[in-house]
Parts: sequence; structure tokens; C-alpha cells
Amino acid sequence: VQLQASGGGLVQPGGSLRLSCAASGFILDYYAIAWLRQAPGKEREGVSCISRSDGSTYYADSVKGRFTISRDNAKNTVYLQMNSLKPEDTAVYYCATDLVGVCGTMSYVGYDYWGQGTLVTVSS
Repeated sequence: VQLQASGGGLVQPGGSLRLSCAASGFILDYYAIAWLRQAPGKEREGVSCISRSDGSTYYADSVKGRFTISRDNAKNTVYLQMNSLKPEDTAVYYCATDLVGVCGTMSYVGYDYWGQGTLVTVSS
């Protein structure tokens, strides 16, 4: 089971980025996949999650209306589209899964499988 996160970079406030989480060793469509982030000096926090069963999506309050999670089953990949980025969105972003079909709460960070992280920097 491997997850590979990519797509981070430097973007100006108000800009957009799309993160990708490519899975190998398992069929991503069968499981819930979450995005989390960790800013410098802060604890890791949940950002978004997409469930397997009905494709329900969940977001932290801080990103609602700005971020969108989606999956492309043909590419075995989950995406996080991030719009209207703010400096406080600066963090290392991780994708993660417990290989279960439903999402946990946004406060849950104890996933069994993690991607390596991709750095997002929002700065002018």
C-alpha cells in the first residue's frame, strides 16, 4: 500500500493549486481517503475526506467553500483543488487512509497509511 502526494508549490494569496494523491498496491475507489496538513509549529489537522460508500465529502471549517476533494478512479488518484488560498493555508499536505470505506472526523489524525507530503506555500 503506497500513497504519493504531489502538486505543492509556491502560490500567491488568492491563487489556486491542485494536489494529487496517487495510490498503488490497492484500489483507491474502495476506501475513504483523507487530506491532512501540518503547518510549521502546529499540530497535524484534517482538511478533507472523501468516503467510499457514497462518495460523501467532508471539509474542515477553515477550508469549506474554497477546497474541493474528488477522485478519478481510472487514474487511482484523489485530488484536492485549493482555491482562494490564504497565507494560513501554508503547510505540508498529506493524503492518508485507514483502508476503510467511511471517513473519520476532521479531528482524526491516526491513519495507518500516509503519503510523503507535499509543501504548499502561500506568500506574496
